[in-house]
Amino acid sequence: MSKYTDTLADVLVPQLRDGMTLAVGGFGLCGIPGTLIDIVRDAGVRDLTVVSNNLGIDGVGLGRLLEKGQISRVLASYIGENKLFMEQYLSGAVEVELVPQGTLAERMHAGGAGIAAFYTRTGVGTEVAEGKPTAEFDGETYLQERAIVADVSLVRAHTADVDGNLRYRLAARNFNPVVAQCGRLTFVEAEHIVARGDLGPDDIHTPGVYVHHLGDATTPTQIESLVTRPRPTQED
Repeated sequence: MSKYTDTLADVLVPQLRDGMTLAVGGFGLCGIPGTLIDIVRDAGVRDLTVVSNNLGIDGVGLGRLLEKGQISRVLASYIGENKLFMEQYLSGAVEVELVPQGTLAERMHAGGAGIAAFYTRTGVGTEVAEGKPTAEFDGETYLQERAIVADVSLVRAHTADVDGNLRYRLAARNFNPVVAQCGRLTFVEAEHIVARGDLGPDDIHTPGVYVHHLGDATTPTQIESLVTRPRPTQED
């Protein structure tokens, strides 16, 4: 059964509500589901908990939700270059739980795998460990981390077939596979939609079993900053 729709807003908006948890793919601006984020912004839902590597930069991607005051809590590994995010964090308007990057990925992976919690040495003896159970294994102290299961996951893929099988391009894969896994409902925007069977089994990064709805990505790929240097001349 095809999971493709040409009107993503029609299937996503009815699933949105105030106070829900969204897991969002991307790393900075690389691989962010900008089309789906814009749908959430336009829906006007508020008091959102957002799970993401970071919130990018002002006015782009998740920064659009910050501008509308729609986010109240963030689980992220990096506050990043978003000045508005920093201002809202320092003022107390947004609660932030900083999570080590590998731990954040594994918490989402665990949520998708049905694993309630796991133990890691990362964060032991730091503020990350406050209030969390610990256990000793082979003479080492480990910290218990709980799985993350999001109400809705938002994902961007480079290529998808109509059954929801996904392929990402290069570094844009980043957090998207684990975000796709941990959502009770997963919505995907893809730059290219192909027919059933056009993706070979070895080309699939996320199986369609994790995907509920799929549509076209309409926002352009962006980068956080462009850094250049002069090309050397023969005189140099």
